[in-house]
Amino acid sequence: MSRPPHPPYTVRPATTADVEGARQVMLDTFYRDFGYGYVPAWHRDVTEIEHTYLNDPRHLLLVAVHRGEVVATTGVRSSGPAHPPHPRWLAERYPSGTTAQLVRVYVRPEHRRNGLARTLVDRARAFVARTPGYDSIYLHTNVDVEGAEAFWRGMAEEIFDARTTGEHGPGVGTVHFEIPLPKHGPLRA
Repeated sequence: MSRPPHPPYTVRPATTADVEGARQVMLDTFYRDFGYGYVPAWHRDVTEIEHTYLNDPRHLLLVAVHRGEVVATTGVRSSGPAHPPHPRWLAERYPSGTTAQLVRVYVRPEHRRNGLARTLVDRARAFVARTPGYDSIYLHTNVDVEGAEAFWRGMAEEIFDARTTGEHGPGVGTVHFEIPLPKHGPLRA
């Protein structure tokens, strides 16, 4: 279990009041860190945050708030990787409904290195562990973002490195991971 983030951060499930702040963290990440911006086919949940995360009991959006501002996000959706763009075998291994996909694990640069991402992921894992029907936790990440690959390798198992096949095209360093579900009851968060 991770250490709690340094105060004055509050980590909690998002509310409707957090939607615009969370959306801004996500959009800033697409443009600044990923360099390709908003892609409707990949990022529909960002324009439909309430419908996607707040209105579905099997989904969750967590936020970290600092002085009233959303500075980090992490989402859980009951969906596996889509084919295409991901390989068919990967979509079959992680089917929608029984797969909890971690998404939008983003921290504003000036708030990194404070334990926020690890705390958000731990709380997301706890949510998955206590939500019936999930068999696995899946995620994919853009390892071209500084620190992303080391972070995920520290807590997850690599399933597929798409960089080796070029499946996402040049300039997109996608690696797919699985985080084990707890074997002895739910995590505490």
